[in-house]
Amino acid sequence: MPEWMRLSGIVIIVAGLALKLRPTMVVVAAAIVTGVAAGLPVLSQPGREGIVEMLGRAFAEYRLMTLFLLTLPAIGLAERYGLQEQSARLIRRVRSATAGRLMIAYQLLRVFHGMLGIRLNGHPLFVRPLIYPMARGTNPGEEERIKAAVSAAENYGNFYGQNLSPVQPGVLLVYSVLTGLGIEISVWRLVLFAIPIAALSIVLGAAQFALLDWQLRRNGGKL
Repeated sequence: MPEWMRLSGIVIIVAGLALKLRPTMVVVAAAIVTGVAAGLPVLSQPGREGIVEMLGRAFAEYRLMTLFLLTLPAIGLAERYGLQEQSARLIRRVRSATAGRLMIAYQLLRVFHGMLGIRLNGHPLFVRPLIYPMARGTNPGEEERIKAAVSAAENYGNFYGQNLSPVQPGVLLVYSVLTGLGIEISVWRLVLFAIPIAALSIVLGAAQFALLDWQLRRNGGKL
């Protein structure tokens, strides 16, 4: 089988997400196709671990990552009894609050969490039930670009902020790969090189969210 076929999983992921299929099904399908293209057996054989067993073992080893699912019922009940409405009502009391300023503050908060080595599932725990309703509270109405800005603030802060802590999995992964290649480096040096990138992400994010505020003001609160 041609070597390029091993990259077929990437095509499946891109196509599946573009068609808005279930992400779990898309990722599992991509893993199976990639494994088959690489010559791995679907089921375990004597002396060879199968793809299905690999997936099961990976899920068992990282099952603690799914603990955040326990918070979803609590969030659902809170939303059922008016969490989003109360969040919007609270932000309306702050006269100087705008959607852009809220996004800047939230991105800085996520960067600070990353520096402390705290991992939060921001989208289900903060973005949807709290930050997005507060952003909408500053500009009432369904605004898709506000929703996108909230997600951007979460992704910027989480992705770049986590590289500022030497105990985060991403930093430790890079460290282990480099040391495995014979490159001597410390995790603190990796963090040092991540600081300018994180700072740049804050500056660009602030510019993006300030532009959002300007567009909202120019168009009377509507994009």
